[in-house]
Amino acid sequence: MTIAAPPEAPPAPVRPGPDTTVRRLWRAFRFPVILLTALSVVAVLLSLGAERFPDGLLEPDSPSPDGTRAFARILGERSDVTVVRDSGAAVDAVERAGEDTVLLVFLDHRLLPEELDTLSELGTDTVLVQPSLRSLAAFAPGTDVTGRGEASEPVAPECPLPAAEAAGDARIGGTPRFDREASTELYSVADGVVSQSCYPGLNGSALVRVDSPHGGATTVLGSGTFLTNDALDSDGNAALGLNLASAENVVWLRPDPPTQVGGATMWELLSSGLRWSLLPLVLTLALLALWRGRRMGALVPESLPVVVRASETTEGRARLYRSRRARDRAVAALRAGFLERAVPRMGLNSDSGPDAVIASLAARTGEDPGTLGPLLYPGPTDPYSADDEAMLRLADTLDGLARRLR
Repeated sequence: MTIAAPPEAPPAPVRPGPDTTVRRLWRAFRFPVILLTALSVVAVLLSLGAERFPDGLLEPDSPSPDGTRAFARILGERSDVTVVRDSGAAVDAVERAGEDTVLLVFLDHRLLPEELDTLSELGTDTVLVQPSLRSLAAFAPGTDVTGRGEASEPVAPECPLPAAEAAGDARIGGTPRFDREASTELYSVADGVVSQSCYPGLNGSALVRVDSPHGGATTVLGSGTFLTNDALDSDGNAALGLNLASAENVVWLRPDPPTQVGGATMWELLSSGLRWSLLPLVLTLALLALWRGRRMGALVPESLPVVVRASETTEGRARLYRSRRARDRAVAALRAGFLERAVPRMGLNSDSGPDAVIASLAARTGEDPGTLGPLLYPGPTDPYSADDEAMLRLADTLDGLARRLR
């Protein structure tokens, strides 16, 4: 007797391990992940390349040749630099900074006179870069502009001012490498004013240091182009700028251009008296329009005051021709009147030529075409306009032809 072997048990199901699940998920989502990663990298690179910096002359955040970003960064390593864009912020920054503070003022022509007075009364050391005359009067009384000098070459300080003496030669007027003439304002100081003048030119000095009447000292620079990114590494330019702004705190004032706030319309600019005078003028024009343009109803036909005969116009024109001896015009009018009446009767139109008119008229009246040609279409010399008798003879002939066409 043979005993059958028991059936084998089915194999247990194989469960996917962690590695298998990860590979399956990676195959399913790898394309979206790679695409999103590539887009993120491109977006970051574009955002870095699209960064824009402010531009403008002596702008502390501008990396362009005429900006002063390099000087601001170097100065920030030695001092606490605060960049402000209006006079109010400058006053607050100076008051918070303390005693060891230098105020750098650029483009002060954008400030109002009262703003300059407020800044000058702070009593802190101030550096004015190419200031206006109003700024000189507020910060450095007795200082005046005496001319303009060229400074394409380095200039020696020739003064005992420690900041200038330590810097040595400097291109205080700037450099002409970005399409601007290298020049600097030159200043002179009135007698009796305690001052120091450095970097002399033909008519004055490009750097003047004056004691301010409100305390502190004011340094006046004829130009700020030696502080720009393009010129800072030349000669003693960087040293001069750092020495003049040597303080624990530096307030850098470069005012933004003034913005227009509000405005007035043309009506608001007119005086009240002129505006009130327009009222009676408008009323007068309205009354005039009502008076001259009134309409009470439909138009009423009116009979003529006199009766004018239809022939009066013809007679008047004939008398006018006679007074001016205009026989040629009278003869032309007789021919035109005859043709206007005769051409339709012959079955012709106004576009018919002289040959067709003469041939048709000769056929209807029996006249010789050679006679009708000079009668209706004369040449350069018209015998019928020579005198009054010839003109009357033409009129009679045309009347006879017109009667024969009826």
